[in-house]
Amino acid sequence: MTENITSVGGGGRPDTGVSALKGRTGAGAPAETRGKTTIADGVVAKIAGMAAREVPGIYSLGGGMARAFGAMRERVPGGGGGGVARGVKVEVGERQAAVDLDVVVEYGVSIVDVAGAVRTNVISAVERMTGLEVVEVNIAVDDVHLPDEEEEAAPDEGRVR
Repeated sequence: MTENITSVGGGGRPDTGVSALKGRTGAGAPAETRGKTTIADGVVAKIAGMAAREVPGIYSLGGGMARAFGAMRERVPGGGGGGVARGVKVEVGERQAAVDLDVVVEYGVSIVDVAGAVRTNVISAVERMTGLEVVEVNIAVDDVHLPDEEEEAAPDEGRVR
């Protein structure tokens, strides 16, 4: 049995070495392995936030204070834009990501089932779009949205135009 071992830093062709982090390098390497891709935490947070909101039974993301500050921020010109990632915290490494979500669920849904569906959807979306391995998705249920809460808040919003 014969083994081909390429030593890095010495010998024949130095540009054909294989790096564990970057893959093959040099002119003979496939284009997709040349260079490094960096994904910002905010990108992963937006993907996770959108994926969590797609799950039936999720009313919104973010704790009470985060939702209140977010609603104020959206009304200030130039202050909005962070709504998708509200209630989402992520840690992104070179190959892995961890996601923490603060959610508000609809009254009457099974929180266990909704949490499982959120985990599945977030892991699937983040791994598919970024190529990162999602090691954990932690979910904190901060509130339950009651059907009559929305009706009470509506008259105050339309009072001044």
